[in-house]
Amino acid sequence: MKEAVFNSYVGKVTSIFNISQKELFSKSKKRVLVDARHLLYYLCAKRPMQIRYIQDYMSANGYDVGHSTIIHGIAQVKDKVEQDVDYKQVCNELS
Repeated sequence: MKEAVFNSYVGKVTSIFNISQKELFSKSKKRVLVDARHLLYYLCAKRPMQIRYIQDYMSANGYDVGHSTIIHGIAQVKDKVEQDVDYKQVCNELS
């Protein structure tokens, strides 16, 4: 049910970060890709979407991620939103 929402966020995040979906779901640890994934987790959680669904949708796209990694990513974005007005504005526009 929430898969359409997830896919919508994937499109928005890849557009903002100027990356491809293939890059987003790759195993690369490049900072830009990690930040993009974290933002995706945050947007989905804010929707609200259960962590399990986020895991399932990421896995369906070829990126296996743990529960704790998603929680960590959400926390990272929450910190950025609190500290950076521009980042907060982008997050609000996306959600």
